[in-house]
Amino acid sequence: MTDHVVLGEEIAFRGAQGDWIEGFFARPLDLVSMGSVVVIHHMPGYDEATKEIALRFARHGYAALMPNLYFREAPNAAPDDAAAIARSKGGVPDERLIGDVAGARDFLLRQPHANGKSGVIGYCSGGRQAFLSGCELPFDAVVDCYGAFVVNQPPAESPLKVSAVIDRAAKLNVPVLGLFGNDDSYPGPEEVNALDAELTKLGKSHEFHRYDGAGHAFFNTAAPSYRPEVAKDAWGHIFTFFAANLEA
Repeated sequence: MTDHVVLGEEIAFRGAQGDWIEGFFARPLDLVSMGSVVVIHHMPGYDEATKEIALRFARHGYAALMPNLYFREAPNAAPDDAAAIARSKGGVPDERLIGDVAGARDFLLRQPHANGKSGVIGYCSGGRQAFLSGCELPFDAVVDCYGAFVVNQPPAESPLKVSAVIDRAAKLNVPVLGLFGNDDSYPGPEEVNALDAELTKLGKSHEFHRYDGAGHAFFNTAAPSYRPEVAKDAWGHIFTFFAANLEA
């Protein structure tokens, strides 16, 4: 069933170091048991396009929470402005990111209809952050949507002052779904190949799907990079993957 009655609302919850931060919480109102999904927004920030993703999960029967990762830097700013401020500071520090995602997961699992299963999905910079979260937190499933700098370091000119996180992959104990465009540069096909090889070497459960004719941000309905047919196929893989791992 994918036509659940849903509610989406802005909330406050405790993130890293107990800070109150903003989040968008979407859930079905007609279910008594549901899996939970933390949605990590793309580099452009806490915007309407990503809120629509959270609502889509709710319509498919999941409770979803998207943290505003830029809330501390720009609590009342428009998404573009908040993203610019965050980029000027080198992006979201990894340890703070882990704390905010942990807080979002804890919030979801405390809800009365939570079935105890939780997944994390991220897009763009959020793909890397979802992979990192899966290495550090007890999720049941991880989805990486074209996350760069998992294997490779960012180029010197990149505003993101983050490091590759492939060295944490040995701690990964849950299945990973990866969705990538073959025309992407960050991550390029060679980085996806390297990630695939490392997870295979470590014996980590993973499933990658790669798309010709698609570059970065092929899910983003508000961008010229949107590829409807690719996104439709990729969404099918996401819901199949979460059904296998998040339904009690």
